[in-house]
Amino acid sequence: MLIVFGGLPGAGKTTLAKAVVKKYAAVYLRIDTIEMAIRSSNVLRDDVGPVGYVSAYWVAEENLRLGQAVVADSVNALQITRDSWAQVARNALVSLVEVEVVCSDAAELRRRIESRPPDLDGLPPLTWESVCERKYDKWSTPHLVIDTARKSVIEAQHELIERLASANQENSPAWRRPNYSCE
Repeated sequence: MLIVFGGLPGAGKTTLAKAVVKKYAAVYLRIDTIEMAIRSSNVLRDDVGPVGYVSAYWVAEENLRLGQAVVADSVNALQITRDSWAQVARNALVSLVEVEVVCSDAAELRRRIESRPPDLDGLPPLTWESVCERKYDKWSTPHLVIDTARKSVIEAQHELIERLASANQENSPAWRRPNYSCE
C-alpha cells in the first residue's frame, strides 16, 4: 500500500506520517529530507524544482514492487503531484490512500509555524507569510482529512490510525484501488 500525506507546513503531517510508518513498518519518504540531500550535494543549491518528488516517486515504486508499504510525506500542494503519486500506485499495482492533514485553527497554525525550529540541518525556518502565499490546489479525489486543531498529538494519531483501518475496507472511497484497465 502507498499512503501519501499532504497539507500545509505546521499542520502536523510529519508527526502523523511517522506514527503511520511505525504502525505499518513502512518505508518513509519525506520530500524535505530528499530535497535537503540534493541541496547538500552542491549540484542544485536553491530551487530543486520537481527533483525531490521525482526521486521519491522512483524510490517509492521500487519499494512497493518489493512488497513494502510506503508512506510519502510532503506538502503535496499541487494536483500534479497527487496525480503522480496515484500513478506510482497504479504502476506498482498497489492500493493508494491519501491523507490531507489540516489545522483549521489559523491562530494555532501560525503559532506552530512561528515557534518551531527547523528539524533538518540547513532547512530554513518557515514564516507565516510564506505559508499563506503558498499555492495549494484543492483536492479533487476522495481522501482522508485529519484536522489537528484542538487535539493532542496522541488524539490525532489515534484518529488517523482508526480511519486508515476503516479506509482499508473494500468499499471505502478514501482507499483508491488501482485501475488496471488499459483504456
